[in-house]
Amino acid sequence: MTLTEIIHRIYPMPPEAVEKLLAIAEVVSFPKYHLLFRADKIDHNLYFIKKGIVRAFTEKEDTSITFFFGMEGDPVLSMKSYVSKEKSYEDIELLEDSELYHFDGALLETLYLQDIHIANWGRKLAEIELARTEVRLIARQFRTAAERYADLMQDTPELLRRVSLGHIASYLGITQVSLSRIRTKQ
Repeated sequence: MTLTEIIHRIYPMPPEAVEKLLAIAEVVSFPKYHLLFRADKIDHNLYFIKKGIVRAFTEKEDTSITFFFGMEGDPVLSMKSYVSKEKSYEDIELLEDSELYHFDGALLETLYLQDIHIANWGRKLAEIELARTEVRLIARQFRTAAERYADLMQDTPELLRRVSLGHIASYLGITQVSLSRIRTKQ
């Protein structure tokens, strides 16, 4: 997916506004296991995945809890840092060698002030990410692990081929043994 397609998927804009965004974007590459964002740091940069996969997680005692996966075309950001300029609570790790479209947060802020179309695009991006977070939260509270696993199989089957079972189990809030039982029944 091209960056122009990603931009228009979020919020269609006139070509001049898209060109302004493209002018501040750069393609960056990082190896598998690179930490794109670190907990307790302020980083208001924005990325979109060109190639690769990421997970957002937090550490609790001796375990990591995965609460988000992103794949090609998805935005990657720490909403708390991006919106509030506060320290993030999550680490975001690349699970494959990855290429990303990078936007410097300060340059984006300048464009938001200069162009109403880009400001609306940024607002729409935040709204979409808020809605996705709400869906994940509600699913975690009201759906069983088996139902959430079935949703993953239906919505993003390639995720199951590209991510370790340990990360999938963590995302579902269960052990790998429980995940194996669920997979056997599917």
